[in-house]
Amino acid sequence: MDMADARSLYRKLVKSNSVKDLGDGEVLLYIDLHVMNEYTSPQAFSGLSAAKRKVWRPEAHLAIVDHVNSTRRRGTFADPQAALLIDTLEDNCRQHGIHFIGLDDERQGIEHIVVPEQGLARPGMVIACGDSHTTTYGAFGALGFGIGTSEVEHILATQTLVYRILDDMRITIDGTLGLGVSAKDVIMAAIAQIGAGGANGCAVEFAGSAIDALSMAGRMTICNMAVELGARAALMAPSERVYAHVAQTSNAPDGPVLAEARMGWDGLRSDAEVKFSRDVSLDASAIAPLVSWGTSPDQTIPISAAIPDPGAGPDSASRRAVERALAYMGLTAGQPLSGIPIDKAFIGSCTNSRLEDLREAASILRGRQVAPNVEAIVVPGSRSVARAAEAEGLDNIFRAAGFQWRQESGCSMCLAMNDDVAKPGERVASSTNRNFEGRQGAGARTHLMSPAMVAAAAVAGHLTDVRSFKVSSDAAL
Repeated sequence: MDMADARSLYRKLVKSNSVKDLGDGEVLLYIDLHVMNEYTSPQAFSGLSAAKRKVWRPEAHLAIVDHVNSTRRRGTFADPQAALLIDTLEDNCRQHGIHFIGLDDERQGIEHIVVPEQGLARPGMVIACGDSHTTTYGAFGALGFGIGTSEVEHILATQTLVYRILDDMRITIDGTLGLGVSAKDVIMAAIAQIGAGGANGCAVEFAGSAIDALSMAGRMTICNMAVELGARAALMAPSERVYAHVAQTSNAPDGPVLAEARMGWDGLRSDAEVKFSRDVSLDASAIAPLVSWGTSPDQTIPISAAIPDPGAGPDSASRRAVERALAYMGLTAGQPLSGIPIDKAFIGSCTNSRLEDLREAASILRGRQVAPNVEAIVVPGSRSVARAAEAEGLDNIFRAAGFQWRQESGCSMCLAMNDDVAKPGERVASSTNRNFEGRQGAGARTHLMSPAMVAAAAVAGHLTDVRSFKVSSDAAL
């Protein structure tokens, strides 16, 4: 193939869905599936109504309640406006004929958990949603990205979007992950190496033997958190594992249709001749269990390391950033990360609340107790995940250990938008995706890590290395 004709997976997806080339690096892009939640859609529907426009293709939209609802008890809300947001979304969907998954629907859950488990994300699709972690769908070889309210309105009216084509970036991760190291550690290692804005303006493709070996849950975790690199899209070439996942979902195409679709999906990979604007490589075997110490996802170090010294920064801006993060987090330079006490442990979010995540955490908790000073919460990513976990007895393991097992699903303590809010100064071991100031509550201090690491911290009562728990668990077997 001529190098000039070579295309990356990202550019193949953009080309296949481009309605018109608008020039100057922009295209009119057709959106195969548009996902909405109760928080980012009301203004878009208001704009549509004011302009007296209708939704052009109602069947290409899906609305899911997940951000503001309580996971303690169905139909309860910390904010009286929350119920109004949900009712408004349901009313708008009913008026326009859009499929709505509300709190009384047994498929309800976090949007980026529900869409894949319902088989609505497939290779080759373009999916948009008013949520930045829509990059999750790159795990399927689909192009997913977050949009703003005005863009939501435009998609509702036209099923298209004026879209600026991004630069291509590739992150290759080869090697074998070590004991206690998960997909969460892989993406946190990438963010720590590249920086929180290191992929600004880019579509990032993940490749390499370590990526090929990942489960579907691991693939989704990495693509989900790629947005913390500044990436507007994250992609992985679809594989047999992806095809098998799609085939077993309730909305899977029938046999002949699926077989024909697979023939097209097999071509969804970057051509060998493609030159990426930036290439980054990581050695999977060198990645350790990681924990964030600061207020940005790239402020992350191995659990065995010490809090960095602001004076070691390369310039005054980076030194000030470290100083501010240390002040907010209540930490000091040189302090060992392991041993820092926690107040709360949270397992959930669109990053890490799938069945595989719960199994990993339960393997650490089996036969152990949460420390008396720690409030521990686990929120399955959907009702489907909760049912599957309960069928395996995982809920009993969490409860016996001292975790609150939430039967209702939602974003919960990932963000301070419902009744799961950390108090000022409280330190949270969290399986979520962001550790910004105030993310889990005003003044709350968030440490990002894998679900297994959260479970280990909950038992220890402080940040700790999950590998020692795994070794003792394996020895007991």
